[in-house]
Amino acid sequence: MRYVDEFRDPEVISRTAEEIRRLADPARHYRIMEVCGGHTHAIYRFGLKDLLPENIELIHGPGCPVCVLPMGRIDDGLAMAEKTEVIFAAFGDMMRVPGTQGSPFDYKARGMDVRIVYSPADALKLAEQNPDRQVMFFAIGFETTAPSTALTLMRAKSLGVPNFSVFCNHVTIIPAIRAILDSPDMRIDAFIGPGHVSTVIGCRPYEWIARDQGRPIVVSGFEPLDLLQSIVMLLRQLQAGEARVENQYKRVVPWDGNRAALRAIAEVFELRPFFEWRGMGFISQSALRLRYPYAEWDAEARFSVPGVRVTDPKAAQCGEVLKGVLKPAQCKLFGAECTPEHPIGALMVSSEGSCAAYHNYEHRKLGDLQLPISD
Repeated sequence: MRYVDEFRDPEVISRTAEEIRRLADPARHYRIMEVCGGHTHAIYRFGLKDLLPENIELIHGPGCPVCVLPMGRIDDGLAMAEKTEVIFAAFGDMMRVPGTQGSPFDYKARGMDVRIVYSPADALKLAEQNPDRQVMFFAIGFETTAPSTALTLMRAKSLGVPNFSVFCNHVTIIPAIRAILDSPDMRIDAFIGPGHVSTVIGCRPYEWIARDQGRPIVVSGFEPLDLLQSIVMLLRQLQAGEARVENQYKRVVPWDGNRAALRAIAEVFELRPFFEWRGMGFISQSALRLRYPYAEWDAEARFSVPGVRVTDPKAAQCGEVLKGVLKPAQCKLFGAECTPEHPIGALMVSSEGSCAAYHNYEHRKLGDLQLPISD
């Protein structure tokens, strides 16, 4: 299959790993953050860490939109689901994310009308099919999914669908990276830039990272060779004392982004003054809300939203893992109280969560190695 098999070629992977070992200065320790949760998943799935020299450390960033959503926002959305006239619609990866009183699936078990949709357009269709009900779509994601929500809202407005609304939890990637770089307990040498987000915003928004912060960044695809080639590109920059934005994912990512998608976002959304991120606190200008012309379809305006700030369980260390301060297995609850079957934190739920990825691949692999050998 074109653009898949070629990027999983064992011989080319072996040569690229050898190039990484050649470029890595053995006297230096490299800390490279992959911002995107999809990259974290791919790194564990394909065992890429095993191909790297020990002095290259991959730090898992806050690039999973489900993971960074604070528990209070989940509670706010589920408070709407308790209203008898409301159909709560959300993507499948939201369904097991715990709020203080349970997950959307728990609310469904209690009799609330909770439904999985595969796109915002599916939620709008639900509203058209159920004119006597209110359909609230729990919108989530970085700039990757914001255009589809924007286009659906434009469609709802043009059709005049009165019983459809959006609870907007779209966040933006650049303020999150800035917050990480401003954190006093973090040291990052370079970034593997997010591939999916960059298909929308392009590469230009990252230029300040190289120019002002002196950190190289390479926007990467998601196949094994994409990620290994991106590490080669970063090491070459670091070896030469350079800091530039490079685009490894040229087959998908245009340098200036998707202008039609950006126009749709600008038409429907504006930046919130502040928004809370799980484990990172309030970050200014880091999330989207509906503009005034679309206020009629804003769930936060239509329904009474508690707006209570809720902290994660004290023992959970989701914030430290999200910021890259801790590895997933260093969390006190990891693999014991917190598992994919019984998650305490969102990082163990989402397919892009670093804890789920580590548990499903690395943790089980290590567990297999530790099994006693029988005669």
